[in-house]
Amino acid sequence: MQNLDRYHRQMLLPGFGEEGQKKLLGSSALIVGCGALGTVIANMLARAGVGHLIIVDRDFIEMTNLQRQVLFDEADVANAIPKAQAAKNKIAGINSDVTVTAVVEDVNHTNMEKLALGEYSQGAWAGKPVDVIVDGVDNFETRYLANDCAVKHGIPYVYGGAVGTVGASYAVLPHTEKGDAAWETAESPNPTPCLRCIFEQAPPPGLNPTCDTAGVIGPAVSIVSNYQVAETLKILTGNLDRVSPTMLNLDLWANTFRQFKVAKAYDVGDCRCCKHRTFEFLDGKFGSSTTTLCGRNAVQLTQKEQAGKLNFAEIGQRLEAHGEVKVNKFMLRAQIVDNGEPYELTLFTDGRAIVKGTKHAHVAKSVYAKYVGA
Repeated sequence: MQNLDRYHRQMLLPGFGEEGQKKLLGSSALIVGCGALGTVIANMLARAGVGHLIIVDRDFIEMTNLQRQVLFDEADVANAIPKAQAAKNKIAGINSDVTVTAVVEDVNHTNMEKLALGEYSQGAWAGKPVDVIVDGVDNFETRYLANDCAVKHGIPYVYGGAVGTVGASYAVLPHTEKGDAAWETAESPNPTPCLRCIFEQAPPPGLNPTCDTAGVIGPAVSIVSNYQVAETLKILTGNLDRVSPTMLNLDLWANTFRQFKVAKAYDVGDCRCCKHRTFEFLDGKFGSSTTTLCGRNAVQLTQKEQAGKLNFAEIGQRLEAHGEVKVNKFMLRAQIVDNGEPYELTLFTDGRAIVKGTKHAHVAKSVYAKYVGA
């Protein structure tokens, strides 16, 4: 049995206590993305004693991440550790009560439900749906995917986003088909609008600011992600009446903090997701095989199908003729000059590739085809 003494200070809080702490230790959270938001979320949920964290991220750590991604350090950059695995390593030294499942994969329509329903879980959590999905990503496609999954399976979803000096957060207690979720009982608050009730469509490419075009200040990330953690702790301890029905919006440079009333968005709208039960992102209708990565001048390529894992040793031998190659059990990274232009090519065992040095999918595909294969 776990010693609850380390959680004494939060157990003093109203609505928390020993019962709330035991609920946390018996709960699970899926953290989608382990960058600026995700590292703070994972860090704080681990310290609070959430029993099982499933941390999913497709990327590896770069020096520019260290300005705001609080679980990482320079050694992680030097060793080319994937973000999910590095987070697991750090949390092991923070709280041994917490089980961490690190998944180094791209989150897409082929694996979102598996992640949420426990098919990537370990031990006592295997085969059990997670209790909450927490948003640590930097794009609306993946957010809508998580939102679809949350609504379909009645799992709370805590949205968050930050870029430049602004940020936003909102907790979704989704409407379910049968109305049998915990928050749809007489004792609990009403379900809330989903993300697509509020943002029916993502901003067109080029119009939505990213950390590459607008930059990002660490405190904005920290405030938003800690707000997400607070909402998550309310959900996991059963304090559903304390979950905010409004959307937080802040701008640290303009010194503004606002709470937008969004509760009527479900009633006045005609949401395809939670009203019509049409899960277009989860069904793969809007999925993409190429993704421009925020702040990286890079493109990710995703293989639709792959037979077995890549042979890094064989590929590495071929690429050594073109530049420096670094290999570990998680990835292969090669420096390549193609037509006079420098690129960094990173291959993952699940078949994904990140081509750094371009924002154009056709260029990334060309580099991949030349040096890895079609």
